[in-house]
Amino acid sequence: MNIVDLRSDTVTQPTTAMRAAMLDAKVGDDVYGEDPTVNALQQRLAAELGFDAGLFVPSGTQSNLLALLAHCERGDEYLVGMDAHTYKFEGGGAAVLGSIQPQPIAQSDDGSLPLDSIASAIKPIDPHFARSRLLSLENTWHGRTLPLDYLRSAHDLARTHGLGMHLDGARLFNAAVACQVPAREITRHFDTVSICLSKGLGAPVGSVLVGSHALIDKARRWRKVCGGGWRQAGILAAAGLHALDHHVARLAEDHERAIRLADRLRGIGDIDVLCQHTNMVFIKLPVDHLRALDAHLGEAGIRISSGSLPTVRLVTHLDVDDDGIERTAVAFSRFFDKR
Repeated sequence: MNIVDLRSDTVTQPTTAMRAAMLDAKVGDDVYGEDPTVNALQQRLAAELGFDAGLFVPSGTQSNLLALLAHCERGDEYLVGMDAHTYKFEGGGAAVLGSIQPQPIAQSDDGSLPLDSIASAIKPIDPHFARSRLLSLENTWHGRTLPLDYLRSAHDLARTHGLGMHLDGARLFNAAVACQVPAREITRHFDTVSICLSKGLGAPVGSVLVGSHALIDKARRWRKVCGGGWRQAGILAAAGLHALDHHVARLAEDHERAIRLADRLRGIGDIDVLCQHTNMVFIKLPVDHLRALDAHLGEAGIRISSGSLPTVRLVTHLDVDDDGIERTAVAFSRFFDKR
């Protein structure tokens, strides 16, 4: 029985064509800058998104960390959403490894940081305060796309106060497809952008940080310090190049399936469909049903991240087809029919 895994879009498996591209990749030693496939990936994403240079790294967490380390020095701070991945889910790396203070700001429902909250959080130049250096945004955030006019306004505000701009664009291409604009229309407002290849794009591993030559040079040094230098990484970079060629436009299919899944779940038992954005569906379930529901879905070959919270995120991706959506809806329906 094929498993329908809705826990995250990180669970995708490389396609047969992607594996063939990896097998045929030309490689070299990337620490020496000699891997031609890595170089091609870095140059391609930098050029397509409007930047000078790129850096291929093992993970999105490391990519974001390197960006923060490149922008900030000890005693500096970055302004970030209170529920942002860089602040909440990356082990406090900026503080632990860079002595960089986060200044969390409560996000609006659409994932944006209110401009007045940003302005009021920026510190005056005074030895009592950490030095405000960077504004970090996330797009998508819980599947939500940041409005394009908001990005422009946030950029203008940051520049007025001398702040750099970083984007955690782990799902950048989901945002671009949903907004029906080239990804460059989103990234043009930022100094650095982190792009994950191993989520909706379906590569097995890796992220790319893009920015100016100066910022990427600093990030490259910090990558080495963090143990992220790798050798014949072109085998992995080839998967990323294949994903950019074949898996960007098809993200719209994931979004459509998420819409269909949300529609099918509405009206089933005690399921409360809270919202659906891009490739994510958020539902609320009775807490006392979670353990039994998880077991029931497991028997049907459906995986979800139920945990112990009533809110559950369901994520569509490359390996979830129309049949998977239908199987999921039927499995939920059969469970609640028995309650």
